[in-house]
Amino acid sequence: MKQKTAFIIGITGQDGSYLAEFLLVKNYQVVGLMRKTSAVPSSHVAHLANKIHIAYGDLLDTFSIAENIRSYQPDEIYNLAAQSYPGESWRLAIETAEITGIGAHRVYEAVRYVKPDCRIYQASSSEMFGTPTIVPQNEQTPFAPVNPYGAAKLYAHTMAQIYRTSYKLFIACGILFNHESPRRGIHFLTQKVAYGAACMKLGILNSPDLNEQGEPIVKDGKIALGNLDAKRDWGFAGDYVEAMWMMLQHDTPDTYVIGTGEVRTVRQLCETAFSSVGMDWQKYVVVDPRFIRLTETGTTVADAAKAKTELGWSPRTSFTDLVKMMVDHQIQRLKNHSN
Repeated sequence: MKQKTAFIIGITGQDGSYLAEFLLVKNYQVVGLMRKTSAVPSSHVAHLANKIHIAYGDLLDTFSIAENIRSYQPDEIYNLAAQSYPGESWRLAIETAEITGIGAHRVYEAVRYVKPDCRIYQASSSEMFGTPTIVPQNEQTPFAPVNPYGAAKLYAHTMAQIYRTSYKLFIACGILFNHESPRRGIHFLTQKVAYGAACMKLGILNSPDLNEQGEPIVKDGKIALGNLDAKRDWGFAGDYVEAMWMMLQHDTPDTYVIGTGEVRTVRQLCETAFSSVGMDWQKYVVVDPRFIRLTETGTTVADAAKAKTELGWSPRTSFTDLVKMMVDHQIQRLKNHSN
């Protein structure tokens, strides 16, 4: 049986690294697209350096995408690249549109001209739902994004469906709800909370890592967060990359909601993280208006029944285990940092 080739756009990120590991176990040849300004040794795929191929290109450059597809002739493409901080998308609104929205469109165009039989996975997002009036959300729930990131994702999602219908490209869209891991960027809410709990456990009152305001994430023994009432469906990224792969093994391209179906507030996230190290979160967490989004996404929780029925996918990692995994990782990282 011919070895399949997978082309992962965004391989150095959280999802890309877990997906690369998963596909290597499946005996894929894995090619990862990186910008020349990125570096493998400092990325999440550093431990895979001898097992994967690195190609250089940019979602701002259609030619580089097309040439890499022509060179590697992939069977599957996973477009995971994005300006992926929803909160930051206000400050980087145009960049978010270019990379997250039009960047995906460039991938579809390149595939259409260079290798139309290639199967594409497009990373859509629950942020496309915005402030939904229907809870939980499934594939039929109307979209109404409330931030530039959600709007850019919706553009890419809509174009995927247009190209699927008009050009018969195999483009599967995964509407993934919040998925986290120890590899999450430090400015993401879940990682900031895990990091804060780790600092408090180790007695670090002013952290070495800075927040998006350029201040210590933990400052004078406190961690500053935004809206504690925000509700999300949080799952483990390592579980979700399997769903991506399953979508491309399906007979027909389709759209699937991927999530746990469980909703929790930021307060509950904080409680779980600090409880994992035997501490009371309320002593350490403060609300800072600077971290409250201009428009907050509503209650997003997944109805992943279609993925379970058609793909046989369901999450395996509990919320408590996920948060503990992240806190434990940050404790170890901080210990290593101090040595």
